[in-house]
Amino acid sequence: MGRAGHAITDERPASDPERKAEELCRLLSTYLEPEQVELVYRAYRFGAQAHAHQRRLSGEPYITHPLAVAQILAEMRLDYQSIAAAILHDVIEDTPTAKEHVAREFGEEIAELVDGVSKLTQIDFKSKAEAQAENFRKMVLAMSRDIRVILIKLADRLHNMRTIWVMRPDKRRRIAQETLEIYAPIAHRLGINSMRVELEDLSFAAMHPMRYRVLKEKLRRQRGVRGETIEQVKKVIENSMAEAGVRGEVIGREKHLWSIYQKMRSKNRDFQDIFDVYGFRILVEDVDSCYRVLGLLHGLYKPKPGRIKDYIAIPKANGYQSLHTSLIGPRRIRIEAQVRTYEMDKVAESGIAAHWMYKENEQVSNTAQARAREWIKGLMEMQRSTANPLEFIESVKVDLQPDEVYVFTPKGDIMKLPRGATVIDFAYSVHSDIGDSCIAALVDHRLTPLRTELSNGQTVEVITAPGARPNPAWLDFVVTARARSAIRQSLKRLKGEAAVNLGRRLLEQSLNALGCSLDTLPGEQLQKALENLGAANVEALLEEIGLGQRMPWLVAQQLTGISSESAQAQTMRQGQRLVIRGTEGAVVTFARCCHPIPGDPIVGFASTGRGVVVHQRDCPNVREYRNHPDKWIDVQWEDKVQGEFPVVLAVDVVNKRGVLAELASTIADAESNIESVMLDEKEGMIATIRFTISVTDRTHLARVMRRLRVLNSVVRLTRRRS
Repeated sequence: MGRAGHAITDERPASDPERKAEELCRLLSTYLEPEQVELVYRAYRFGAQAHAHQRRLSGEPYITHPLAVAQILAEMRLDYQSIAAAILHDVIEDTPTAKEHVAREFGEEIAELVDGVSKLTQIDFKSKAEAQAENFRKMVLAMSRDIRVILIKLADRLHNMRTIWVMRPDKRRRIAQETLEIYAPIAHRLGINSMRVELEDLSFAAMHPMRYRVLKEKLRRQRGVRGETIEQVKKVIENSMAEAGVRGEVIGREKHLWSIYQKMRSKNRDFQDIFDVYGFRILVEDVDSCYRVLGLLHGLYKPKPGRIKDYIAIPKANGYQSLHTSLIGPRRIRIEAQVRTYEMDKVAESGIAAHWMYKENEQVSNTAQARAREWIKGLMEMQRSTANPLEFIESVKVDLQPDEVYVFTPKGDIMKLPRGATVIDFAYSVHSDIGDSCIAALVDHRLTPLRTELSNGQTVEVITAPGARPNPAWLDFVVTARARSAIRQSLKRLKGEAAVNLGRRLLEQSLNALGCSLDTLPGEQLQKALENLGAANVEALLEEIGLGQRMPWLVAQQLTGISSESAQAQTMRQGQRLVIRGTEGAVVTFARCCHPIPGDPIVGFASTGRGVVVHQRDCPNVREYRNHPDKWIDVQWEDKVQGEFPVVLAVDVVNKRGVLAELASTIADAESNIESVMLDEKEGMIATIRFTISVTDRTHLARVMRRLRVLNSVVRLTRRRS
């Protein structure tokens, strides 16, 4: 890990600010003009005097910290204003020096950079979190004026993380957490990969020192074991490139510790499984050579289907460009290769800093610069719309996560989706009809829940069914505006159609009891009634009836001129019932309190916005409707009802090994599906397990219960209400 590794040792090298300043100037003289180096040295003398009586927690003179920050930026070959501002970055905040004094000595540009990095120390905040958030907001404002502010701040945070071991453990963890949540993702967003990797590993070491040491030791041991294989594969690739006349170099690549730890946690795997991947980075001179090398690799080793990613054609949000491929190497080892040009590699490691490092080739960093400024513009818009600084910083944390994922269709086409996108988002991005009729999905050939968040490189296949409808619950987890809008439109359309059909049946039921129907009503009488009811047309009136917003017998009264009491009485007297078919959609719902199923005696109630809610006749909640007879709807099951219905069974069983598997198998054999399982209570050798299963009717339920009762482990079995 290089310098990051040094940060967690107990070595405390003797500090000599003057010597460090001379080393810095020697490095700067390799790419800056002499007068610019002289200004930086003047900044050092100014800063050393301002911080003369201050020391760090380690006991070193305080000026060693600004010098170290300047050294980090000098290694990135930043301009002299950034280096001078880095040396002076704490003088406004931590000494009596005013911004105007810095401006007089070093110019307005350097003073603005120093002020942009300085914290708001003169304001009293209610909490440390609010202070942190407001300081970050100030920094974003400064970033919008000059992006170098964030580069200085990142270098400042990097040196603080390298020397964090002198702090109390609780403070170390807090700073490390903030670094992982904000500063490392910012480095990633700006494309400065080398800084991101070191910030992540140092934060990991500060937050989980024991885990860090264990993984580091495992990595050290594996390095020796793997060395021979890496050299062997490297030589094969180099020989193949030489034969093809492609100039470049092959570098063995190793995952950093935080990345290994994150994969172990997220995928619940052992170190060996994660580290059993051999990585190589191949650098070539031009884009054409990148694709040629990719072809050579696929000729040498078999590629894994769906694992080829072209970030040259479709760069990442931070401007990163490279070709990625996964291969099956000798002895079936897994090989991951990145192929890129030297210029792409500079941008990948240095991001927007490449703008100052390689000014002779402006094209190197134009993309990274443009994307960085676009991101900062988005932050400014977010800031303007967020009054609370804590809310702003939380929004920034979300925004800093990787912006997009790239997944494959079964045909190999690439689909770009926002971070957090689910299978449903993917389905709607293909076509709204695919989304509407989606019932399941295969992700990398495995059946996956529809709410599953997608990851880069996955292959997604949507399974559809004719007649399938979107589920309102999808709105809780979709993230794309396209999916959300399409789901709402479909639900509105489906609910409208179902409501109109149900409304027609309910109104015809009431009108038939009065000896007429919609078709036999005179046109003038119908139009006048619509005006009195305030309905735009017959369809709108029927939809309101179906949604429970109007009572059918009240509408029948308006249409026929017969009193509402008489209309309702005649309906009941003639035994007109609404027949429940199971295909009514969202406008007929089955109460979850009693779970009615076909064959149960039922009663319906008109509920505003929900249409008709069906209960069992003996459901305790039915009592609440006794005082509202106008909302009662006489309902009955059709002879052959379509669909499956949930029902709750409580099973008292002898608590022994394998009993749950035995019950589940018996339920499945009876052609029923288990929707949920819950252990209600456990008393001695007896346990009560509550199953929610799906059945077609009471006959089907009786068959399931009969099969369960004959099991030796079942003591008692009852149907329950929720």
